[in-house]
Amino acid sequence: MARWRSRVSGTADDDTGAGYGPPSYARRPRRRLDIGVTGVLLTGFAAVGLAGFVTVAGLFDEDGTEQGAAGLPGTSADLGREEDGVRRVGRNALTDNRLYEGGELVEVECPAPELDPDDAASMETFLHTVTDCLDEAWTAQFGDSRMPFEPPNRIYWYTSGQSPCGTYPVEGAAAFYCQANKGLYLGVEDIVDNSADSRRPAAYTFLLSHEYAHHVQGEAGILDHFHAVRGAADTEAERDAWTRRSELQANCLGGVFLGTVDDSFPLGAREQAHILEDAELRGDYGAAGRTHGSPDNGRMWTAHGMDRRDPAACNTWEAGEELVQ
Repeated sequence: MARWRSRVSGTADDDTGAGYGPPSYARRPRRRLDIGVTGVLLTGFAAVGLAGFVTVAGLFDEDGTEQGAAGLPGTSADLGREEDGVRRVGRNALTDNRLYEGGELVEVECPAPELDPDDAASMETFLHTVTDCLDEAWTAQFGDSRMPFEPPNRIYWYTSGQSPCGTYPVEGAAAFYCQANKGLYLGVEDIVDNSADSRRPAAYTFLLSHEYAHHVQGEAGILDHFHAVRGAADTEAERDAWTRRSELQANCLGGVFLGTVDDSFPLGAREQAHILEDAELRGDYGAAGRTHGSPDNGRMWTAHGMDRRDPAACNTWEAGEELVQ
């Protein structure tokens, strides 16, 4: 466990000497609520580090999996199982991942601690408690899927710092995941500021479960191939289309966790409605830079994960285009 309290500043440079930071697609602010509160950013940032994107071997076809209602992916009960115990790579990491074969996410007892968003110590305790639950659930799930899993490093910051993926914070960014060091980065005070001082524990749990989902993607081998195909895309529109599939999968995987802890957390109908509202508000509202999916699709994938509680339901890589717009 890493807890960031030092005062570090400066600009990270790559091997060309140029400064860098989280990519623009990671800086997605939440839309303003109707009651006028300010927006919050859930970055969904999953960077590969200094080396950048790798070369792609080829794209995949968008058919071949069993799908549920409205064209959404079904559950692991629809899939066959192999006993080779090997993490799949390349296009299979996206479409035929062993993560989709472990069944419903292991249910863990996750009672939410008391939370005072105005008290940094209370917020940090809350974040670590929920992350403990995420560690337990996903470690067990990867075991059921016959894949190794290492929990992320926690860097919950109070002041500026530097990660292998760049300096932080950047404008509007309160949380991100850095694959280079398997770092889960959250600004303990920044996430409150960027969440309009929300009093709702579910808002911070959704943020955390979404960012943790990018670590799940990394451990399953999904991020490696995602970065490969995204880096090989010829146009910005193609790159954005790949990014939307990744971000919407993180929404869904985050929803899977939320669905499994709804009794012990607890997350009643009101809290679930707030989570889905947040997912909708963090969607793409403009015509340019569409990297997180439409508000309807952001909400839909989150709800689908909460309902199915099975990572197999989150195969956005083979979903129809209308579901990842």
